[in-house]
Parts: sequence; C-alpha cells; structure tokens
Amino acid sequence: MKKSFWLFIIITSFFTVKGYTQFSRYIIQLKDKNGSSFSTSNPSLFLSQRAIDRRVRYNIPITATDLPVNINYIQSILGVGNVSLLNVSKWFNQVCILITDPTAIKRINALPFVQATSPIAARSANFIKPVNKLSQPGNTPATTSAARPQNPLDVYNYGLAYPQIHLHNGEFLHNHGFKGEGMQLAIMDAGFLNYLTLPTFDSVRKNNQVLGTWDFVAGKTSVNEEHPHGMNCFSTIAANMPGTFVGTAPKASFYLFRTEDISSEYPVEEQNFTAAAERADSLGVDVLSVSLGYNSFDNSLFNYTYADMTGQKTLIARAVDMAAQKGIAVVVAVGNEGNNAWRYLVTPADADSALTVGAVNVNRQIAGFSSYGPSSDGQIKPDVAAIGAGAIIASNATGLPVASNGTSFACPIMAGLISNLWQAFPEVNNMAIIDVLRKSADHYNTPDNRTGYGIPDVKKAFVLLQKKSFTQQIKIDGDCKTVLKWSVKTAADMQCEIERKLPSDNGYSVIDSQFINTGFTKNNFIYQDDLSSILPGTTIQYRIKMNIAADTSYYLDSALVVYQKSCVVLPENIVTGPNPVTGNLSVIINRNRQVKVSLIMHNSIGQLVYSLNNQPLNGEQTFTIPMQPISKGTYYLTVIIDGKKVTTKKIIRN
Repeated sequence: MKKSFWLFIIITSFFTVKGYTQFSRYIIQLKDKNGSSFSTSNPSLFLSQRAIDRRVRYNIPITATDLPVNINYIQSILGVGNVSLLNVSKWFNQVCILITDPTAIKRINALPFVQATSPIAARSANFIKPVNKLSQPGNTPATTSAARPQNPLDVYNYGLAYPQIHLHNGEFLHNHGFKGEGMQLAIMDAGFLNYLTLPTFDSVRKNNQVLGTWDFVAGKTSVNEEHPHGMNCFSTIAANMPGTFVGTAPKASFYLFRTEDISSEYPVEEQNFTAAAERADSLGVDVLSVSLGYNSFDNSLFNYTYADMTGQKTLIARAVDMAAQKGIAVVVAVGNEGNNAWRYLVTPADADSALTVGAVNVNRQIAGFSSYGPSSDGQIKPDVAAIGAGAIIASNATGLPVASNGTSFACPIMAGLISNLWQAFPEVNNMAIIDVLRKSADHYNTPDNRTGYGIPDVKKAFVLLQKKSFTQQIKIDGDCKTVLKWSVKTAADMQCEIERKLPSDNGYSVIDSQFINTGFTKNNFIYQDDLSSILPGTTIQYRIKMNIAADTSYYLDSALVVYQKSCVVLPENIVTGPNPVTGNLSVIINRNRQVKVSLIMHNSIGQLVYSLNNQPLNGEQTFTIPMQPISKGTYYLTVIIDGKKVTTKKIIRN
C-alpha cells in the first residue's frame, strides 16, 4: 500500500476574492488527539470485538488513527455558535460541519487545536442538474432473454443471473458451500429504495441479514428512500429468488450506508464515505462495495484532473487505502466514462489498494462505457472486469430481474464473489485475496487499460489458495518405506490421490487415495509406501493429486526420491527359538536383498557373552548360537542390520 498523505483542498485565490460566503459545509482538520480519554491499549472502547479479531488475525497494529477524535475539540467547535456537526473522521482527525453564519469559520480557525479549514460544499443548490451523478450509461443493448442452461446439479438455479455468475465460475464456490455465511459487506451508495418491501430481498429480511443502516447525508437511520441505485447494486449480491434471480453471495450479512447525495455533487460526499468506511471498520466489516466515483463537481473549483488520479490525493481514495490498511477488502467501480470526454477512471478507482472493476458483457467483450486506466501514476487500473453490460439487477418497481448497464453493477458482483472466496480462506488477508483474483484472471500476464488483468475465475483462485495451504514432507525411513506426510485444506467432497512412477513404468499409477470427512479445514494426511520389493538405487517419483468432487482436479505437488540403501529388517521379520532354550538358539532372518547382520548377546548385568559381526545376508538364513557353554539365566539378544538396531529379544537359558 502506498503511504497516505494529508492533503486538503485549499482554494486560496477564491477565498481572497469571494471569502467564505459561498460555502456552508467545511472540513476542520485538527492538529492532534491530545487529551483523549481513549488508548490503543484498550481498543474495546472504540472497536468491536470483530474488528479487534481481524487486526489480531492479520497482525494489524492498533494505532492513533483508530482513536476517536477528541470530544473536547468537537465541543469547542460547536460552541462557536451557528455550527452543526455532520460527521467525524478519526482516521484523518477531522470533522465535517455545517455553518449557518459565515463568520463562524473565522472563529473556528482561531481555535488553537485547529490546523486547517477547507470548504467542501455550497451553501445552497443553485443548479438545475448535478454533474457526474452516478453516470449510468444507457447506450449498451441489454436483454432479459432466458439465461443459458446451467448444470442441474448446481445448488442454486440462478435464473437470469446465471451468466454473470458463470462468467467467473461463481457456482463452484456455491456448490462447495461458500455462499457468504459469516461474511459482512458494507455497501456505500445513494439509497436503497424499497429494499424493505421488494421480493428480491425476502430471504435477506427473513434471515436478518441486514445488520445495520445509516444515512450519512441526512443523518438518519433509514436508507429505504431517496434513490434505487444502491438497491440495484445490493440485489446483485443478495438476491435469493431460486429459478429467477440469485446473487453472488446470498448468505452474507450487510450494512447499508447512504453516503451519496443525489441532489448535488460536492466533495462532502467523499467525507460521508470516509465516515461510513470508518464505521464499517469499527464494526468489523470484511468487504466494502463502492459503486461511486468523482471527478467533476457542481462548483468547478473542486474539479479533479486526470493528474489527480494517483490514489493519494483525493480524500475518498485515501480513505479506501486506509480501509485496506485496516484489513478490509475494498471493491470499487472504475467508472462509466469510456465514451465521454473525460474517458478515464474516476476516484476512488485510482486507490492502489482497491480492487477496481471494469465492465464486460456475457461474451467477455469490454463495454464501451467502461472507463479507461491506468491511474495517472501508472497503476494497472481497472484490476479486473465483471459483467456490467446487460447486468441483471432488481427492478425498482417489482424487484424482478431486469438488465441494466454500468460498472456500478460489475463492482458488487465481484464484491460478492470475494466474500465467498474469503469465507473459504479466512487465514489469508485482504490483499492476498485481491492478489489471487488478479492472478486468476484470463490475461494476468498481459494486462491492459480496459479490463486490467482480465476476468477472474474464482475456481482457479480457489485452487491457488488451496495450493498455498499445502505443505509436504517426504522421506525414506529405515523400515523400507517412503513416508509421505502432507497438510492441505480439504472437505468431505475432496479426495487426495497418491501416484507413483518407477523407472520401469510408462506413466504414473494411483497407489492410494485418501479423504477426511470434515468441513473445509486444514487436514493432515500420511501414506507409507512399502519399498521391500524395490531394488536399491531406484529413482521413485511421487505426486499428489487433488480431486474436488467432479468439478476439477490438479496436482498439489510432486517429489522424487532415490532409494539408495537396502531395507532394514523389521522386528517381525526375525524369528528366534526355542525360548526358553537348553541347546542351540536359532535366529531366522529373512531379507530379499544384501544386508549385513550383527548379533550381540549380553547377560542381565550387561556383560557380553556372544557376538557375530557384519555377516552378509541375502534371502533367508538361520544363525545358530550355541547356548550349552552359557550359564543358566536371563540374556538379551540384540539384532543389528546395516548398523541399525532392529530389535532386542529376551532369552531364557534353562
């Protein structure tokens, strides 16, 4: 992740001419968090246990950026008069305020703990139509014709949504039990109109999968009003209407946050997003889905240039990177500017730690409206692509599936798939999940500025992560065996096959198969290959094959060993008798190759009474130990083969 810098919009010349009267909403940057009643040593006062657990799991330090803003500073700012608090950012140690008296900002600037003030929104809306608002394209043909046939054994009948699931082999994760259970997503958007009543979300409501909501624009709990865009995005993940419309992570849990003010376009919305991202982090959310983007505003003084798309300059891009530093996977739409004069990605798609998503159609063709990369500092953007041309979403009126266009829908489709994949591999961190999705994409080795690394394949990503969980130890022990030990994440529908190839073999043959009847977890396996019929000096090749039900198979690893020494005889291959003995003691040793045998016998106080050293043996041979000269009593016979003690037997002389 790139280092975040504290940057603020300072329009000095404008202030000089116009003063502060044009603006009513400001960012107040504070100098410090001195005197705070909170401490990083007691994070439970400001972070949920889930958020703390994430930091522990991924070794993320709790720092001063996690501490709440000093409440005394906030109260002092409000005490200036004619000031209302809109929201707060602890990450950047700043507050967003609304003023009704233009002179209030001068009094705030005089406070000793204030570092800077910056306007972020106008005093009143004096425009007809806000610029750049959601910017959904409408010029790409879309169809709601019947989806292509899917495998009847799939756990879901996706209905019209099947193509946007299947493009990424998303059904593979569902079929193996990864549907988002236990994962939490936050969606930042302009509103979630009628999600409380549309049938698309019946399952979500019945199972209480919406964990919380907040409107950061209006300062209220309900987000069921205002605008349908967030609901449309939400439906691509959460819909659960079998045979009609099923989303990418229908069992996940959600926070729905309104941060976008559809009536205007000002940087205050970036501050809203920042406050929402911080709340998501504090709650322990795993994934953010962000179908928002900014480059121009209702007041052109705030506009960005392409040169600003570095991932470090805009507030919202820095907030995305900070969320990633806290362990959250952030998925962002690249923007819909491909056919417009701007053409390029919009912020926060430029954030280096985001998985930025472009749009394609069901035929894997890039959507013309999908914004171009790279970021202005040369990052590959977008990172990947998903269906955004003819994407299936919920109708605003009925909740039934309809087709629409926009990278706004490619983004949540991918966010749901990330949730499922991360559910399977929670031991890896957010950036590892993003990295493996890039590596799974269809042109990872030849990225471009339209789809980045291409279209991810979550089955391939799953295999890459399963391989990452694999460890192996292989050795030849002294008892004529190759011992293979390995660990890998498996479930009851996954089987490991051990294959072997000798120099005389034309190919590998299966010598064993193993599975463990568990849920998907790290399991330990062992196999011992008997080498008693194999000649010394033989090169033996092994490989372990993973079979994942009937879906896919691949090789975890291969190994080569050279069987250099003769077998050491196992204790059960040695027969002594009679016992007790009065005459001669017979020691029968059977070995089908050349070894050297030593026999040593001691009395009960450790005195040597007999020895036979390094006698050659090939096959079965009886060694005779005369016992008549030896006194009655208890003796101990040790058998040594090729320099290794194999067994000690108790002998009674009558």
